Amino acid sequence: MKPIDRIPTSKIKRASQLAKTGVKVGGNYLKYYGEKLINPDLDKSKLNTANAEDIYNSLKQMKGSALKAAQMLSMDKNTLPSEFIEKFSLSQFSVPPLSAPLVNKTFRKYLGRNPEDVFDFFNADAVSAASIGQVHEARLGDKNLAVKIQYPGVAESISSDLAMVKPVALKLFNLSAGDVEHYFKEVENKLLEETDYELELQQSQEIAAACAHLPGIHFPAYYPEFSSTRILTMDWMTGQHLSEYVKSNPTQQHRNQVGQTLWDFYMYQMHGLRKLHADPHPGNFLVNADHELIVLDFGCMKTVPDHFYTPCFELLQEANIEDRELLKEKLEALAIFKPTDRSEDVNYLLDVSQEMVRLLTQPFRSEHFDFGNADYFQEITRLSESYAREPKLRKLSGGRGSQHFLYVNRTFFGLYLLLHDLQSEIVISQNISGFLDRFARPIEPS
Repeated sequence: MKPIDRIPTSKIKRASQLAKTGVKVGGNYLKYYGEKLINPDLDKSKLNTANAEDIYNSLKQMKGSALKAAQMLSMDKNTLPSEFIEKFSLSQFSVPPLSAPLVNKTFRKYLGRNPEDVFDFFNADAVSAASIGQVHEARLGDKNLAVKIQYPGVAESISSDLAMVKPVALKLFNLSAGDVEHYFKEVENKLLEETDYELELQQSQEIAAACAHLPGIHFPAYYPEFSSTRILTMDWMTGQHLSEYVKSNPTQQHRNQVGQTLWDFYMYQMHGLRKLHADPHPGNFLVNADHELIVLDFGCMKTVPDHFYTPCFELLQEANIEDRELLKEKLEALAIFKPTDRSEDVNYLLDVSQEMVRLLTQPFRSEHFDFGNADYFQEITRLSESYAREPKLRKLSGGRGSQHFLYVNRTFFGLYLLLHDLQSEIVISQNISGFLDRFARPIEPS
């Protein structure tokens, strides 16, 4: 893939890039409707393919939060047509890298030297490029290293990118700015955190230390002396990306093994640390030759406050779901209701929430759960599509729920999808205290 020498960083240039894409998409629609006059049976697959191609080509040149949005959408197979999912999923692994001169310029700015003056060997060709940065292979002494370099201007463009996206999103979903301001602020804060590699270094070391005792899981070591706000250096880890591992057709035993490690890792974070690795896409996980999990990229971490955690996980208990008064109490604590709601609105939202919570928390109330069960995911799709078409719910849904739902839901839905891709059957620990006792850190000898 041809490297790029520049990224549009100013608000005007990025807005211009989006405007050009809008013109192309408009042309695709004109062509589609012209062809449909001749062939009334024509479906939208060709139109979707053309639009996905033009939008993705624009986003991969812009990088940053625009491309990150495509990456997030590609994980949700129920949101977009398959043509968009197929194209946007490339944002997880395959986008144009920075050219060597731009890499050297970034090194000089943030480490004061060229990469070849820092390492014994540095591969100027990126081994992978994603939405916010790209990774290079390096060597120093006997250490093989991975060096992540952030794209120029990404951090500075986040606020302006979201400001451009916001009015489109409000119109598309019929929302008022006041209702969703806390959601946009949550997204903006998280994206800004992801561009702070010094923060990522700290978070990576903290989670690796806190979870190192969990069985079947590994983390790279990190090197502060070769890192900065825009450069992050860590051990080079060998393995297959999770999606590649699935395609290698592992045995069911190994699928279960990797899936169980993934599940236990997330449950330990949530219940033991009140923190989450909140970017669970396949590119952030490797599987080594021993079918052990390697976790990468702790740029997006979500801290879960107790006032959200407690009512959220009390909803896992069947008694709290079936008792409408208890359910209402938990949903009130999670900011589902508004002071202006009428009693009939509250009852309607209770009906909807009860059905959704029953379905989505089903794995947590099982001793074993088969995430390869296609019927379960089809039921989630059916229910989602049913509610998406419900006018009353669309009218009531704007701005409901704590901002903490955004990344917690993203994390657990992403986890479900990873386990579904693995076709893993998982042992579920219904007793949280028992789970934490099982994975308590061993006492270090004095």
